[in-house]
Amino acid sequence: MLENVDLTKELDKETFHKMLPGLQDRLRDLAHQIYDAGIPVIIVFEGWDAAGKGTNINRLVERLDPRGFKVHPISAPLEEERLRPFLWRFWNRIPARGQIAIFDRSWYGRVLVERIDKLCAKEEWQAAYGEIRDFERQLADDGTVLVKFWLHISKKEQRKRFEKCETDPFLRWKVEKEDWKRHRQYKKYYRAAEEMFEKTSTAYAPWTIVEAENRRFASVKVLQTVCDAMAEALRKKRATPAAAPAKPPARARLPIRVPTILDKVDLSKKLDKDQYSKQLKKLQVRLRELEFAIYRRRLPVVVLYEGWDAAGKGGNIKRLTQTLDPRGYSVIPIAAPTGEEKTHHYLWRFWRQIPKAGHLAIFDRTWYGRVLVERVEGFCTEQEWKRAYQEINEFESQLASFGTVLCKFWLHISKDEQLRRFKERESTAYKRYKLTEEDWRNREKWPQYELAVVDMLEKTSTTYAPWTIVEANCKWYARVKTLATLVKAIERGLKHGQGRTDK
Repeated sequence: MLENVDLTKELDKETFHKMLPGLQDRLRDLAHQIYDAGIPVIIVFEGWDAAGKGTNINRLVERLDPRGFKVHPISAPLEEERLRPFLWRFWNRIPARGQIAIFDRSWYGRVLVERIDKLCAKEEWQAAYGEIRDFERQLADDGTVLVKFWLHISKKEQRKRFEKCETDPFLRWKVEKEDWKRHRQYKKYYRAAEEMFEKTSTAYAPWTIVEAENRRFASVKVLQTVCDAMAEALRKKRATPAAAPAKPPARARLPIRVPTILDKVDLSKKLDKDQYSKQLKKLQVRLRELEFAIYRRRLPVVVLYEGWDAAGKGGNIKRLTQTLDPRGYSVIPIAAPTGEEKTHHYLWRFWRQIPKAGHLAIFDRTWYGRVLVERVEGFCTEQEWKRAYQEINEFESQLASFGTVLCKFWLHISKDEQLRRFKERESTAYKRYKLTEEDWRNREKWPQYELAVVDMLEKTSTTYAPWTIVEANCKWYARVKTLATLVKAIERGLKHGQGRTDK
């Protein structure tokens, strides 16, 4: 790809000064329209040191409203970032709908600097290609405009620019030993960049190579490319009718009832009080021991709770955490998205809550709301919830690749048991707050939710993140089973050497 780039392309000063104001004005107008249309934009700048990334970013934002964009200069990951999957820090920086995010360096550092300098294992940077493609496709499917630039200059031109900076007292700080080291490694980076283009230039996020030896030509090309990408996104949005949220299926239209995975669950399983007390105490002691072990080994653990209303998630979580050191875990209750959560990709708020290596995160409701509540209640389109199965599997695959132990629990109760618990809550003063009108409405849609649950279990139970169906008609049995399952999963993770060696 790079061998065909014509680095002799140039633009004279007069033509440049005529074109620049018009392009910047056009970009400003498009940015306003992008905001009104609620389209997020991500612009990535990669390329050789001294190729002009800073100059091009400055010209790009010169006439933009500073409230509508944010520039993210990316350097080596900080401690907090190293203790999470490598894309975590970039998910945290994705723009809200209508906003522009500009990355000066990006997630491609994993397959460039980290690869060449051996800052990550070979299997990590090789796996990163797939993770990056998934990341960018998920954003593009959600409506994000992705523009990726590689600013290209020759090795000879790079040396010339370095030497010029070193002779200028005001620019000398820009050139460091690391820059000269990478200059000597030009061929290695060249080959790595070629492989990067081959594996990550896609229809939804193509690379644009910018001939950057002539700074004026480079700036005009960058501005034109961004303007064209924004204009095309606006054209597509205006030409495509807004997708209406899926209508909740009427009960009469449900398929004929056939046996499902849930019908095989033996809800008669139970423990008596003595069995429960003995097993619970033993498992809680073991889990506390494992809490310290996962911290020492930097093993991240994520526990997910889903289940029917009144299935006992709260009581289950309480017993799981009862004897743990509160500094080592966090419980994350998930409700309907609000505020800025609504303006981002639906996985954004969950990526932000991923624990650092060595800690335990417990989600009370999860990202599976997309294929449960949002599907049944029509809060998202059919295309969105159908797409979510793949997105969720990719998300969990990235967590697992990082070494995360994932435990996913579906707390299952019968419809009759749910009714009994609802009535108990209704008649008990200190439990009454737990029962809402929404619970009764959801109960009326039991068949629709059951279909959604079965699809979820079948489509997202994977080797790296399997579902555990918990027989929860007996709360004592359910609590012991979840604790025992989590203990075994952590022990298996420790035995297989999961976790991070860096501390």
